[in-house]
Amino acid sequence: MMTTVLDDNVHVIAAEDVTSDGLDDVLIGTIYNDEEFKIKHNLCTINSINWARVMVQIAHYFYSYFQVCKSVGQTVEIVVPTGAAGNITAGCIAKFMGLPIKLVAVVNKNDIIFRTLENGDHSLAESVIPSLAPAMDIQSPYNFQRILWLFSAMDTEFVDKLMKLFENERKFELSSEIMKKLNAVLSSYKLNDDGILQTMKTCWHDNQYLVCPHTAIAVSYVYGKTKHSTNEEAVPRICLATASPAKFPEAVLEAGLTPQTTPAVEALLTMQTKSIHVKGADDLGRVVRNKIESITSKVKNKPV
Repeated sequence: MMTTVLDDNVHVIAAEDVTSDGLDDVLIGTIYNDEEFKIKHNLCTINSINWARVMVQIAHYFYSYFQVCKSVGQTVEIVVPTGAAGNITAGCIAKFMGLPIKLVAVVNKNDIIFRTLENGDHSLAESVIPSLAPAMDIQSPYNFQRILWLFSAMDTEFVDKLMKLFENERKFELSSEIMKKLNAVLSSYKLNDDGILQTMKTCWHDNQYLVCPHTAIAVSYVYGKTKHSTNEEAVPRICLATASPAKFPEAVLEAGLTPQTTPAVEALLTMQTKSIHVKGADDLGRVVRNKIESITSKVKNKPV
């Protein structure tokens, strides 16, 4: 879809062999965190590093809550497919604003968030494991520091100390005190690819509703909870749906289901495209820097 945007002010770079974490390492670690380069070229992001995106998502939690609560004040559990943890950060802020919710961060086999919320182990694994839910193939969920800031009573020194420790040693452990505060609101759940496929299949067979691989992890959590609870015990739950399953036809086929498309998606297949293709993280970093330099140069030299 992005490659079909042909406007002169849009520059699409398609990178092969780069994971979500690898993309973050290049675009955030070596480019966006280069303060001199960022200021020189007036850069900003539109991912969840940008507070504006997280702020907008806060409203989703209030809207969703009022769709399912039987009375204002009832606790509702919201299940959030989690990668870089931007969306669930918005949920935490909504909680601190007074919304009576509990949050579940669901992840795939790249499970740093799960390990952190289960036992305080915030450590990098040896490598990112490719999965059917690629937006969650993340080892360094950069929004988690915002969550720590919220639950540590906005203690910037505490958070800074942990982030520096993580940068230097690739891990840190949370104290029982901060874990108690986190677990009063947050829990986690993880699922492997086989479980994702089974849930996609079950959801279709039971409801004729097709979900994407990321959403399937949230649905799997809810299936497990509702299976072991009575109607009286049931807590209202919401699954946040991550994306259209039309974006993941390979996973849909692997689940033994039929991919569904739309006229808009079909139209994309025959549209003219424009992009720069690169291979690997090193090539991506070089091309992005050069493109930014080129754009800035043209803007500065353009007659007013």
